Amino acid sequence: MTSPVRLISLSHHDILQRLPELADILVDCVNGGASVSFMQPFHPDKAIAFWQKVAQSVASNERVVLAAELADGQLVGTVQLITDLPENQPHRAEVAKLLVHSRGRRQGIARLLMDALEQEAMRLSKSVLVLDTATGSGAESFYQRCGWQKAGEIPRFALMPDGAMTATSVFYKFV
Repeated sequence: MTSPVRLISLSHHDILQRLPELADILVDCVNGGASVSFMQPFHPDKAIAFWQKVAQSVASNERVVLAAELADGQLVGTVQLITDLPENQPHRAEVAKLLVHSRGRRQGIARLLMDALEQEAMRLSKSVLVLDTATGSGAESFYQRCGWQKAGEIPRFALMPDGAMTATSVFYKFV
């Protein structure tokens, strides 16, 4: 890595204070082609609205948001652990929105975020984690390198940001 990275948990207040940085990460990822629920062209106002909803979810203890901060204080990546699941699944959590800004890629930041997320899941007594990602994407091979098990694929699951149809691969990991 070119810069030391500090991993932090973002509170409701932190998210609201850092909306421009968080929006920039999301806009960069979506406009770069990441399949993370949004379509192109993707504008900062949509990203800000998304992060405001995430902040409310954090305030309600429905999710945890972890972020990677460079030595200069700039956020460069985030990942979310969704813990608000049905009553019969107290042992499970969902991973969402692993995002690393293009300026921070290929530096091990995504792996640091995922490792920290798994530690947080264990701290919260979550032993089964699940996620989904676009089949054939770089993210799919990344999760496999991180020890996630592919459970299967769902064809025609979503649209890529450019409108192309994609399947999704469903993964799980015991922690």
